[in-house]
Amino acid sequence: MGQDSFTFTVGKLDAGMAILIGERAHLIEFPSLLLPPGVTSGSIVNIAVHRNHAEEKRQRNDFWSLQDEILSTFGNELPEPPKLEVRNVTQTSVTLEWPPLKLATAKLRSLDIYRNGQRLASIPAPHQNTSTKLSSLELNTEYSFQLVLKTTAGTFPSNVLRVRTHTINDTSGISVCFGNVEDPELLEAAKESLANMKAKWSDKIQIDTTHFVCTTPAAVPPPGRPMGYLNNPPGVEYQRALQLSIPVVQPHWIIACDNEKKMVPTASYYLGMTVSRPQTSTASKRTSIATSSPTSPSSTSSNQHARGMSAPENHPYPSQAQAKFGSRTPPAPLPESDEEEEEPADEVLSPRGHARSGTMVRDFKFPPVSPVSPTPAVPPAPIPDVGPADRAHVQRQMSVVAVEVPPPPPVEKERTTVDDDGDDVGETVEVDLS
Repeated sequence: MGQDSFTFTVGKLDAGMAILIGERAHLIEFPSLLLPPGVTSGSIVNIAVHRNHAEEKRQRNDFWSLQDEILSTFGNELPEPPKLEVRNVTQTSVTLEWPPLKLATAKLRSLDIYRNGQRLASIPAPHQNTSTKLSSLELNTEYSFQLVLKTTAGTFPSNVLRVRTHTINDTSGISVCFGNVEDPELLEAAKESLANMKAKWSDKIQIDTTHFVCTTPAAVPPPGRPMGYLNNPPGVEYQRALQLSIPVVQPHWIIACDNEKKMVPTASYYLGMTVSRPQTSTASKRTSIATSSPTSPSSTSSNQHARGMSAPENHPYPSQAQAKFGSRTPPAPLPESDEEEEEPADEVLSPRGHARSGTMVRDFKFPPVSPVSPTPAVPPAPIPDVGPADRAHVQRQMSVVAVEVPPPPPVEKERTTVDDDGDDVGETVEVDLS
C-alpha cells in the first residue's frame, strides 16, 4: 500500500452511513454509497485521498472572471444626481422640472422635494413624473428648492435652486389654455395681450397652466359644423380644468390684465358672467377715436333740443353743471309729471332745536273707545188679578233685577314725551295697570 492509503474496519452500517474504525482507534463516518459492493460490518477497506490541482485552477479562473464581469456591469456607472430647473413662476406657485432619472443599475428608493432645507413631500411615480408644482407660496418671497434621490447605490442630491415669486404687477407667469372661443377677433386680441405680457398659452392643459379661457364649455366643432352647433358636448380640456380646479375665465380677463398692467381678480370674468368688451390696447383706442366722425354743432344742438335740453352758452366762468360734470355732458332733466308730488311729512322739532324727519304726525290721535251700552231693563210682567194678600207675594217673585254695567274707563289725554337726550319719542298714553 502507498503512504496515501489508509486501512479501516467497517464497524456499522446504518441509514446510509458507515462507521469506519482506523488502526489507531480513529473513528470516522463515511457514506455507505461510496463503499465497494458487498461490504458489511467487519469488512476491511482501504481509502486513498488525492488533491486535484487542475480542477482547482479552473474553478479559480471561473470565479475571478465572474467578479470582473460584475464590476464592469454594476461598478463603473453610478446614478446621476437630478438637475433641477424652473419651468414657471407666479405670485403664489412655482413649477419645477428635471430630466428623466438615470439610475444606471441601481434601484430607486425615493425621490423627495425639499423647500428651504426641509423635506416637503415625495414625488409620486418618479419614473414617469419629471415636474412638480408647488402652490400656496407667499407673494414676492424667495425660496430654495432641492431634489434628493435615494437609490440602492447611495443618496444623490440635486442642485439648490433659488426662486422668488412674482409681484402683483408681474403678469409674465400667466399660462393659459384656450378652449372654444366663438369670436375670432376676441381670440386674436387675447393672444396679442399675452404676447405683450410675455405670457404663455397652449391648446392643452399642462402642469403649469394657470387659467382655462373660453366663451362656451362646448368642444370646438369639427369642420363642417357651425360654431353654435347645439349637440357639441363639453370639451375634454374643459372637463379636465374642472377636475384640476383650474379657473375657467373669459378672454376679457387677459385683456384687462394687459390694460391694467397687473393681475386682475378673476371673480368678474368667470364663464357665465356678463362682461363688457374692453379695449385691446391704447393704440386701438386712439384709432377708434380718430376714425369716428365728429359731431357737428348743429346736430348737437338739434339732439339737445329733441331731448328737451338747451344748448350750452359760452360763458367766461363755468356753470354749476360744468363744475360738477367737467367736460362731460350733464344728464338730461326728467320730464315733468302731471301728478302732484306728495308733500313731505312735517318735521318734528325737539326741545333742543334740531329737526327730526319721519312719518309721525303731531295731530295723530288714537280712535276713541266706543262706550258699552247698558243692557236694557226688562219690563215687568203684568200682575195677575189676585187678591190683595197674594198680590205682594206675586210681585216679589216676578220682579226683575236690572244688571248694572260698569261705565267704561276714562280715556287719558294724549301727550308728547321727551327722553333724557332731548329727542322726541312720540305720543304716549298712560295705561292703568291696576
